[in-house]
Amino acid sequence: MVTDLVVTELDRLHERIGGRFGRSEPRVRVREYVSGLVAGLERKNGWTLAERAGEAGPDGMQRLLRRADWDVDGVRDDVRDYVIEHLGDRDGVLIADETGFVKKGTRSAGVQRQYSGTAGRTENCQVATFLAYASVHGHALIDRELYLPRSWAGDRDRCRAAGIPDEVEFTTKPRQAQAMVSRAIEAGVPFAWFTADEAYGQVKYLRVWLEERDVHHVVATKCNDTLITTSGSEQRADALIAALPVRAWRRLSVGAGAHGPREYDWARIPVRICWRPGRGHWLLARRSISNPGEIAYYVCYGPRRATLVDLAWVAGSRWHVEECFQQAKGEAGLDHYQVRSWRAWYAHITLSMLALAWLAASKAQAVKGEPAPATRA
Repeated sequence: MVTDLVVTELDRLHERIGGRFGRSEPRVRVREYVSGLVAGLERKNGWTLAERAGEAGPDGMQRLLRRADWDVDGVRDDVRDYVIEHLGDRDGVLIADETGFVKKGTRSAGVQRQYSGTAGRTENCQVATFLAYASVHGHALIDRELYLPRSWAGDRDRCRAAGIPDEVEFTTKPRQAQAMVSRAIEAGVPFAWFTADEAYGQVKYLRVWLEERDVHHVVATKCNDTLITTSGSEQRADALIAALPVRAWRRLSVGAGAHGPREYDWARIPVRICWRPGRGHWLLARRSISNPGEIAYYVCYGPRRATLVDLAWVAGSRWHVEECFQQAKGEAGLDHYQVRSWRAWYAHITLSMLALAWLAASKAQAVKGEPAPATRA
């Protein structure tokens, strides 16, 4: 019964994106590609996906990614809308984060020796920024941008060889996150909060941009970040938290992690002067129970009525993007591609996101025990 539900849901999803394809050949092949991404294959590349589909060679699968006539960004939008139909909730959270794709050679779009959080060290890799959506119903990836380092952006011949359009320029990862959040807002994605790790949260122009659009957020920052206090002075984050009394801390669990409940001590302090009506600003701190010297800091903006539990819950929800990466790489072939060009990277990643969304929606339906909603025309 569960298998039937999953297959039926893929049929619905395939029908949904069908209008993004100019010809029947890639429209048919994309279903085989997506179903292959979630199959129990050790590697999920052009050869293995073609063999599973009964094709003699990988040319068709490679053509689907590199040159076939279909609207890659249109499918990205379909993935986002599909996720919201199945997982959407007004209390949802948008989460920005990056992940690395270790690669050999120098020809893959955007590849260079750079830090990869996935590997935990500097590697020859591509890095991409993603936007995830999480709610009580589940989580999935809804947007993506490949990071183009300055070394690439300044070498147009190299860019053209990798199929990178001339209009693509160097953009920081926080700017990429900003663009993806903007697309989500324009699409009417229901969410209550945005969160991200220190790589994004310490960037003040991103925080200003979010506040200007009244996007409530809990974003990590560095210990020496300076904030304006309620008295108008400027102090470091760690100094503000160090001055808190013992009674300011509360032990809270903010959900299950890889090794059981994620329990920490939490505290917050109001910051900034002249709050907007109905809004508030806080510095939030998360302290390790086993190692009290290990403290993480978060800059928060949201409803004035937001509690410490609310802010801690949002901070803890960032874990869902890590789950998305683990599931997408482990179950939907996110990092199994063997392509070098800009277009092919976006095509594969978008189809992997679609496969992950399919799995997340099928799981949500199985939990609810409800039939899938009708596909929109």
